[in-house]
Order: sequence, then C-alpha cells, then structure tokens
Amino acid sequence: MAKTFTFELVSPERLLVSEEVEQVVIPGTEGEMTVMADHAPVMTSVKPGVITVVRAGGASERFVVFGGFADITPEGCRLLAESATRVADLSREELTRRIEHARRELEGIRDEAARTKAEEFLGQLTTLEGAILPA
Repeated sequence: MAKTFTFELVSPERLLVSEEVEQVVIPGTEGEMTVMADHAPVMTSVKPGVITVVRAGGASERFVVFGGFADITPEGCRLLAESATRVADLSREELTRRIEHARRELEGIRDEAARTKAEEFLGQLTTLEGAILPA
C-alpha cells in the first residue's frame, strides 16, 4: 500500500475534501503536477482545470477548480480554490455561464497585460469545457 498524506480541498462555499489520500494531480499554472507523501515543500498557483484525488486503495474522484493556490508540504497538501465542485456535479450551463462572463469581462479590458491574463483564463475555461463535458 502506498504511503498516504492529508489532502484538503477548500472553496469559499465549503470544504470538499479532507482525508488521507495516496496522490493528487493538480493543474498548476506552471504545469500539471502529481503530489504524493513526502513531497518537497512548494506553493503553486492553480489554473482552471481538473484535480484528480486518488484515495488509499486506489479509488479516485475528480473535481473542477476555477483557480486558486496549493500549499504542499511533506505531510500534506491544502488547495484553496476560488471555486470548486465535483466533476459529476458540474453542469454544461454553469460552465457556459462562466465562459460567457469571462468573454464579457475581456471586452472591457484595455490594459495589455490584464487583457493577456484574461485571454489566458478564457482559453483555460474553454479547454476545460472540451475536456470534461461531452459534446
């Protein structure tokens, strides 16, 4: 049996996960990363994407996050998400609403750096839409 560590997934609305797990795959802004027990300490920003949690015994569950950051230590990982939900609970309408909101916000941005960041966020949302929702 693989060594476990404590993982917490927290959104402003609620605590989604707080348990011992074998691994967690996080969509970091610098790339996807797998966290396991005894991981080197690191903090990373999290982009919109899917988190995969592998529990002791191998069962897994997926969650969608819409940004945030993760604090990783050898003993555990705490991910504070701007918003998060189970993939099974995410509706096409909710994701479409978020994409349309991001598009409207993008229209009003004149600062080039802010516009680039908003375009990147919109791209991440549309990629997420294609990855988790059937056509």
